[in-house]
Amino acid sequence: MDVLAGMLDGPRARGAFAIRSVMSPPWSMLIRDQAPLTVVAVVHGEVWVLPRDTPAVRLRAGDVAVARGPDPYVVADDPATPPRIVIHPGQVCTTLSGASLAAQMDLGVRTWGNQRDGATAPPTTMLTGTYQQHSEVSRRLLDALPALAVIRADDWDCPLVPMLAQEIGRDDPGQAAVLDRLLDLLLVTALRAWFARPDTDAPPWWRANGDPVVGHALRLLHNHPERPWTIAALAAATGVSRASFARRFASLVGEPPIAFLTGWRLTLAADLLQEPAATVGAVARQVGYGSPFALSTAFRRRYGVSPQQYRARAHGDRADQPPSDGRPADAPG
Repeated sequence: MDVLAGMLDGPRARGAFAIRSVMSPPWSMLIRDQAPLTVVAVVHGEVWVLPRDTPAVRLRAGDVAVARGPDPYVVADDPATPPRIVIHPGQVCTTLSGASLAAQMDLGVRTWGNQRDGATAPPTTMLTGTYQQHSEVSRRLLDALPALAVIRADDWDCPLVPMLAQEIGRDDPGQAAVLDRLLDLLLVTALRAWFARPDTDAPPWWRANGDPVVGHALRLLHNHPERPWTIAALAAATGVSRASFARRFASLVGEPPIAFLTGWRLTLAADLLQEPAATVGAVARQVGYGSPFALSTAFRRRYGVSPQQYRARAHGDRADQPPSDGRPADAPG
């Protein structure tokens, strides 16, 4: 499991909330859902996205944007249109004064908006996927993203947006699983396209994945953190000398192999500790520490609290969140 796979399939990963919005101008939404990651794909029309601290960006049909939370931002038909709708945590949607819009803007299965018969202008249609779970694994990737990463329709050949648009309004058996996988595939494809751009400041470990030696070592560390790795063992597994491997890894990744491994182990441990049935001993074994004490010592050095304190705090934070079965109370469909 590498960082990108871990963000979607790791111990803290959960399916995203997916919805289609059909909006007739004028419209503007203040997004305050505090979600770590949101994917927006424009199907028809155009959309303006206004991050808090960066210039407004216009999206046209076929464009995909990845918005990194939790800072609020505005999505609108025009930068000058003031917000009239607020999206809160749990995807609860209200007016600026707090009145619910769930019934008023329900347009059918997973479809929401202000489009009604008799509208004078063509509506804008966009697909939104919101990843609502916080994760230390995903943080390693999200920290490398800007507030808004935009992939233009002309910059890639991706059939996923029309496919997702076709599937999102269906209510067939297993549809939630279909949407989860399509949305995940769209996100992975978009992130790959973004980090492949020459002008993107991708993290060193991302670019190092393409190196035949260091990339192989990274996959070994990601997939098997529980093994007792040493520089000599990694060098042997990648077919180079110990000194050559250590130099090459540090040069491409930006830190020595064992330092990288320690960081990855503790990142995984932080997510695993948030699982209800996890114990410190079991987590220690899963991430390659010989004892709960060894994990606790390293964990406290990294996070400033013991594993038990970290888990208690995470469970307390979850208890403060509104309950959800994957379809928030104010969501249509």
